[in-house]
Amino acid sequence: MNDRYWNEKIETMPRGALRKHQLQLLKEKVKFCYENTAFYRKKFKSAGISPENIKTLEDIQKIPFTVKNDLRDNYPLGMLGVKLDEIVEIHVSSGTTGNPIIGAYTRSDMDIWQELMARSLYTTGVRKQDVTHIAYGYGLFTGGFGFHYGAQKIGTAIIPVGGGMTQRQIKLMKDLGTTVLCCTPSFAVYLAETMAKEGVNPRKDLKLRIGLFGAEPWSERIRERIESELGIEAFDVYGLTELCGPGVSIECGEHDGLHIWEDHLLVETIDPKTGEVLPVGEEGELVFTALTKSGLPILRYRTRDISVVKTEKCACGRTHSRMMRIRGRSDDMLIIRGVNVFPSQVEYILMGFPELATQYQIILDRPEALDVFTIKVELTEKTLQFQVDLNALKGRILEKIHNIIGLSPIIEFVKPDEIPRTEGKAKRVLDLRSGKI
Repeated sequence: MNDRYWNEKIETMPRGALRKHQLQLLKEKVKFCYENTAFYRKKFKSAGISPENIKTLEDIQKIPFTVKNDLRDNYPLGMLGVKLDEIVEIHVSSGTTGNPIIGAYTRSDMDIWQELMARSLYTTGVRKQDVTHIAYGYGLFTGGFGFHYGAQKIGTAIIPVGGGMTQRQIKLMKDLGTTVLCCTPSFAVYLAETMAKEGVNPRKDLKLRIGLFGAEPWSERIRERIESELGIEAFDVYGLTELCGPGVSIECGEHDGLHIWEDHLLVETIDPKTGEVLPVGEEGELVFTALTKSGLPILRYRTRDISVVKTEKCACGRTHSRMMRIRGRSDDMLIIRGVNVFPSQVEYILMGFPELATQYQIILDRPEALDVFTIKVELTEKTLQFQVDLNALKGRILEKIHNIIGLSPIIEFVKPDEIPRTEGKAKRVLDLRSGKI
């Protein structure tokens, strides 16, 4: 067995064989959905199609999309593909509006989820001898349990700490010799800040070597800062409660996109406005079909996540498609004075200035007719110490933002620690225009 792969045969399967495998699974899953879920049977009849119409992978385009509101409208278990007594675990999304999104798992679904998470962790270099510190939330959220199940299958020692208790987490990492950190990127930044304040040097006092970060958007600039401040190699992780949780895709050591585990998932890229399927390599919204999920099966699920998919073989030897870093979500895109703005664009620009800390907020308001676009960002201690020309710094930031986004926001500098921290997902945008915070 090659130590690079968790399952070499699957991970390096020739694309032709992989596509043939996907087609067989797709036919089986479409038939399963038609026969076992009233939701999909109605969708198929409305579209004038039957399972027999799906003869090629391209025929998947005949199937209508599934969207988040479908799951909410059928809450809690209206889209189950099996009887309730076959469900062994239920998770719920962290959404805050409307009915939550349910993830219902059969025993088979759980086995697949654990396998995909073990494969994902192994791809980043996690091995049996590691000590894995999991600071994702446990409970209804899929994050903590997903990483736990994967690490458990590999056989690493697991510290299931969950969220909060930052000082205690640092002590545990130090005392127990943590080598792998799993959490949101914003919490990784918060950990680094807290360590610096408490005089803990990650490179000298800890054994950390790998970080697996996901559950929220983050930029390459944030990656660079996390790696620099914690002395680790940082990997991007992607997942959705609707599909399985974390484990949909993962970066390898090449850091050239996230490998989508295509023996279980079929990905398409569409124009978010028209729904038209785009050629491979074009940026668009990701659409996933879960080829092996039976508890709550999903066909052609619109993620709203904007990315590019590459299908050429990776330098690591894996043949599964790679999705590039998520540029933003079509439903999280901000329209400011008629200009489309992704928060990730703002973050990338800000993190290019070493004078700025990693904490920032985008604040939008409309006191009168026009939008007021404000960016509040913390300065570093060094910037204050060396009395950097703040007007000149502001001018350089504004120039960069205007060149890339086409807008000139109000830049407000604040001292370190003035922007509220969170021990989970960061709250980067305050949109006051509709009264929502």
